[in-house]
Amino acid sequence: MSKRVFNFSAGPCTLPLEALEEAQKEFTNYMDSGMSVIEMSHRGKEYDKTHMEAMALTKEVFGVPDEFEVMFLQGGATLQFSMIPMNILKKGEKAGYVNSGAWAKKALADAKIYGDAYSAWDGNEVNLTRMPKTEEIKIQENTRYLHVTSNETIGGIRMIEWPDVGVPLVGDMSSDFMSRPIPWEKFDLVYGGAQKNLGPAGLTVVFIRKKLLEETNRDIGVYLRYDIHAAKDSMYNTPPVFAIYIMGKVMKWMKSLGGLEAIQKKAEEKAELLYNYIDNSGGYYRNPMDKEYRSLMNIVYRLPSEELEAKFIAEAKENELIGLKGHRSVGGCRASCYNAMPLEGVEALKAFMEKFKAENPA
Repeated sequence: MSKRVFNFSAGPCTLPLEALEEAQKEFTNYMDSGMSVIEMSHRGKEYDKTHMEAMALTKEVFGVPDEFEVMFLQGGATLQFSMIPMNILKKGEKAGYVNSGAWAKKALADAKIYGDAYSAWDGNEVNLTRMPKTEEIKIQENTRYLHVTSNETIGGIRMIEWPDVGVPLVGDMSSDFMSRPIPWEKFDLVYGGAQKNLGPAGLTVVFIRKKLLEETNRDIGVYLRYDIHAAKDSMYNTPPVFAIYIMGKVMKWMKSLGGLEAIQKKAEEKAELLYNYIDNSGGYYRNPMDKEYRSLMNIVYRLPSEELEAKFIAEAKENELIGLKGHRSVGGCRASCYNAMPLEGVEALKAFMEKFKAENPA
């Protein structure tokens, strides 16, 4: 390779080069300790400073109100599909779920194991091409929370209208984490895996309202209790130190760009460039999702045939455009334009799409 490739993978994500190069310089001698951050004790002063700074920066960059705690956990967002109902649902209470795609479906299936969970809106009725409008969501009596997936990584749609349905929201924001502001007053809990937008795999970030922490269930295994992790500043057991260390650097990078406002503007610019070309390609490239609800992070598209899609993905890789294959469950192509994907990467992809179309007529 003549340079770093443009990585459009849905996760693990591309990371800021500045953060990676800084970590490279520090790798064998972090903070003049004579060892790497992945070798030192998580109870030592060097890592403690790194850990607490990452927690503070995460809240600062995302604009998290003081009434929320932040937790750094393991197990990916998938473990949270179980931890949420285990911690929050009491006997006699229900949990509503917006069934907007593959990840929402998994969250609902796990919640049903631990409590009375139901589908408050089923996106299959619209072929999973959009998110619901508030009036379409049906909340049952004694519902404790409504779970939403803010961005469906596989389907390529995002939530643009945060539901106001009379119960607190719980949000899986894995694949558009910290790419736009959110209305914190509507949420009791926000979570997501870091590997789709914020850092390496192995870290899950959870924001939880402090009042809710006081009411969580205590009759579950200790590691599964939110109150334990919050009380111990996410160091009840050994945390995923390297992932937290890198995410702290990503937070500094995001802050240096101008924070969430600047990140959102860049996301809109990148998505608009790609969607405009797809929509004006004469049908050669097609995005099947409702335009109003299209994801800014995960841009899905099809070519005239599966044979052409396979050729497109292979030739794109030869041109240092990596990770464009769609999820195995749906096929097609997908360009994940996460926070650290530079505009130059999207411009290079658009240029390749134009060239490929010219050389491979349908």
